[in-house]
Amino acid sequence: MKSEMVKLEHNGLRFKARRLRLAELALADAMGHLPPASNHPEIIAPPIGQPWPGQGGINGGFVPAIGYVPAHYLIFAHEDVGEHEWGGRNQESKAASRHDGNANTDALVAEGGHPAAEAARAYQSEGHSDFDLPAASQLYQAWVHNLIKEGAYWSSSQRSAYNAFYMGFDDGNQDFFGKFDELRVRPVRRYFI
Repeated sequence: MKSEMVKLEHNGLRFKARRLRLAELALADAMGHLPPASNHPEIIAPPIGQPWPGQGGINGGFVPAIGYVPAHYLIFAHEDVGEHEWGGRNQESKAASRHDGNANTDALVAEGGHPAAEAARAYQSEGHSDFDLPAASQLYQAWVHNLIKEGAYWSSSQRSAYNAFYMGFDDGNQDFFGKFDELRVRPVRRYFI
């Protein structure tokens, strides 16, 4: 089945777009999920794993658009912010996304009592204060690119009322631990393009 196309014109520029994609973008905009437009007409990214001057950390690689989250780069903090409990033991959380650490961290901070997310959100670097506790897929990307060499790190992705997902960088194991366990925390932010 072909997706229905819509013809658009703006300032003399004509193009076609899928009706469904336009609806997704309109919904994302209405919910406040669209990032500000980049002021950089052409982004020149440093190699993955290298510091990205002015962005508060190292280049964690490109992430294509997923759902309502537009394409972006991940910027991982240069260092950990300690070992913390995930928190919220025996309680369901709205932090269920495996891809969106920002939405998860927003939910965890709003719920209160989530030390790992609160530590990540409090992190600041190079004027940036929009860091999150990475979602499970964001931590996996750090493992794929060999950005973190060892240790077990919390993700912001809940598995159940009792457990949350973590990434083991020693062996590439992604599994879940009890929310009362203390694991390392590495903040991440998104740099939208």
